[in-house]
Amino acid sequence: MAMFGETLAKHLSQGDLILLNGDLGAGKTTLSQMIGKALGVKRNINSPTFNIIKSYQGTNLKLHHMDCYRLENSEEDLGFDEYFEDEAVILIEWSQFIEEFLPPTHLTINITTIGETERSIEMIAEGNHYSTIKEAVESELSND
Repeated sequence: MAMFGETLAKHLSQGDLILLNGDLGAGKTTLSQMIGKALGVKRNINSPTFNIIKSYQGTNLKLHHMDCYRLENSEEDLGFDEYFEDEAVILIEWSQFIEEFLPPTHLTINITTIGETERSIEMIAEGNHYSTIKEAVESELSND
């Protein structure tokens, strides 16, 4: 997962929206930590379940990390547009709970638990920009 996070981070730029899906314990927060570290975030990235949104400064990019788990069955808009319009990389865990607020273009990453330490990662790109990122990451990882 570390290699995937590092590789993905190399291809991210301001305004990129990444949706992280998977069951509890699948590794969404771990992947967020790997991406943040690769972006140069020095602070410890942990799950923002109770805050919902935490922001970090990386070397060149800001990172917004959202955990929308507590928003299940909620129709509350917490000002998501402000974050989506910010010049930052945005990682959202449990994005299905705020689907109606999401921009139409993004990269979805589905993490499936295979075994105790093994995960399967699937990327789904919505929009040309994210298709380019997906292809670059897949190409780079297939060379390793």
